[in-house]
Amino acid sequence: MDGGSGDMTLAFDLDALKQLAYPDSVFNDARQWSEYVGVISEQPTYVVTNFTRKHRIRQDFFSGPRGREESLENVKEQFDTDRHVFVGADDEDADLAETAGWEYLPVTQAAEAADWDLGEPETPDATTDEDEQRDDWP
Repeated sequence: MDGGSGDMTLAFDLDALKQLAYPDSVFNDARQWSEYVGVISEQPTYVVTNFTRKHRIRQDFFSGPRGREESLENVKEQFDTDRHVFVGADDEDADLAETAGWEYLPVTQAAEAADWDLGEPETPDATTDEDEQRDDWP
């Protein structure tokens, strides 16, 4: 995806992120053309944390125990970049981005532009049983 300026903050709504087959790869890819990347959600913090850990996503920010609008406003204040782009899943997300002063990008459009696969999120390959066996173990 050509994000234009690399001086960009990119926020994914958790529901939009869950529509991407390889969220870890999406974050790794987005880091190449974004300064900061994170997740926004109205879900409790532990839900976001569990998802990001399971998918090995290192985020620069997350919404924490506040609403999405407040989170977007706080992130925009904290991360002073030329652009603030919110990747969402529906019209409600588009309205939220407009209210918070962010550019909005539907996840389907972002996926198409960046060549990301849509689908049920897959967990990154874990080590195989053979990798976990130790030669020095009796």
